[in-house]
Amino acid sequence: MLAIVSLMILIGAMILLVLFGERESIAGLSPSEFAGLSALVALGIPFAHRLLQDYRGRLAQAVHAVAFWSGAAILFVGLYAYRYELSDVANRILGAIVPGAAITTRSGEIRIARGAGSSFILNGRVNGQTARFIFDTGASAVVLTGEFARTAGYTFTDSDFTIPVSTANGRTTAAPIRINELVIGSISERAVPAMVARPGALRENLLGMSFLERLASYRVEGDQLILRAR
Repeated sequence: MLAIVSLMILIGAMILLVLFGERESIAGLSPSEFAGLSALVALGIPFAHRLLQDYRGRLAQAVHAVAFWSGAAILFVGLYAYRYELSDVANRILGAIVPGAAITTRSGEIRIARGAGSSFILNGRVNGQTARFIFDTGASAVVLTGEFARTAGYTFTDSDFTIPVSTANGRTTAAPIRINELVIGSISERAVPAMVARPGALRENLLGMSFLERLASYRVEGDQLILRAR
């Protein structure tokens, strides 16, 4: 019997929503509020009846049960309502624990926490191969170490190193290449001009301007590097 009553309430609410759903309010409630209240009442009737049956003569236990399930429902609704904010907090914690991890926010920005040193270390992929970069606006292009370039599938001979470059160890030459796909977080760029340093001349890959200039923006806020794709 109670199931029929609950079903009739839901059917009646659906009919009212179909007939008056385009109005600003139904019985003083917005259509979404009216639908939610109708569902709550329809589900609450059999729940209340079952509660009275199970806890007949045990008022204290009934109150405890109602309080527990009400609290659980409020917690669930709260977690759902603030799911995006909680996701942002979790991502920030992950970024702080794992420097170099590229965290994508709801707004589409990529955030990277500064590591133990003064530079930003970024984890990414080059042609599907896991790569680690140092953020370097002073580098005119993306620069791969000679050792990493080989693991990424590039081959070169001594005659390929034709571009003069300056490094922390002095002047040397680099070989021009084109990266098929360079990925940082959710940002993916194809056909990125880059260079390969001579083996032993560079310790880390550099994320330089040939990638950065393709972005809509990049900036540093405190210990956070923020990248935004176009």
